[in-house]
Amino acid sequence: MKRYILHTPFNIYHFEATTWMHAVHKHTYFEIIFILKGHGIHNINGNTFGYSEGDVFLLGPEDYHDFAIQEPTEFCFIRFHESIHEHSAGDKDTPWQPIIKTLLTTSSQSRGTIVEDKQEKQKLHYLLTVLEEEYKRDQSPYFAIIRDSLLRSMLMILARNLFGHSLASSQTTDSVEAILMYIRQHIYQPGKLTIDHLADVFHYAPAYISLFFKKQTGESLKQYIIKYKIKLIEARLLYSPLNLAQIADEFGYTDESHLCKQFRKYTGSTPSDFRKRG
Repeated sequence: MKRYILHTPFNIYHFEATTWMHAVHKHTYFEIIFILKGHGIHNINGNTFGYSEGDVFLLGPEDYHDFAIQEPTEFCFIRFHESIHEHSAGDKDTPWQPIIKTLLTTSSQSRGTIVEDKQEKQKLHYLLTVLEEEYKRDQSPYFAIIRDSLLRSMLMILARNLFGHSLASSQTTDSVEAILMYIRQHIYQPGKLTIDHLADVFHYAPAYISLFFKKQTGESLKQYIIKYKIKLIEARLLYSPLNLAQIADEFGYTDESHLCKQFRKYTGSTPSDFRKRG
């Protein structure tokens, strides 16, 4: 799969299209994607979402995607490296930094567009308009300061819409969203996803965290972790050149046989057959 590279810390790509000209791809950077008009299908990480005017998507370096345009669409892509938010030591304790870090390290693409509320969309589009105007003055000594402030505001609004108010609350660990977020962040580290470890992190008894999670989601904690991992493995099989041994190692399986056994249990197919069909 092709991986697009961004050679500058930041840029804006604004264009209209009737046909999507790019194959499924990943990036070395983050993207905030604004749909300014038009509609169609956005395929992200093997999932399919309809898109329409006003939608906003956030993709990270490991997300892969493409579009199927059904009506001429105006896009605006804000592309940036995470390093754009590395500030001096004096900034390290500011409250926005951990929220943005969490946003950028959590897969947000299980739900399509991040923002549903009309007023929230309007705020983001207003910030985009200002940022595009400032981008025309990118040689100004004030540009980087203004750019960072506007981009930070956008990301905070996205975080608010993705996580609700849990990240700004001292009760974050009481939210099932916090547990889901932790699982996504550590899906490649099975030692951190055991019931005992999760119970310790979130200050629950091991038996209670399982009951709490199932009550909130309708699914057992163990089942959710396995199914989430299987979805990622399906994407590796379809869109990466990795062999089964490499995929097993990436996701912390003891060996290739262990991966095949669990994959077949949950999909009804062997990894090899699934890859051939794809």
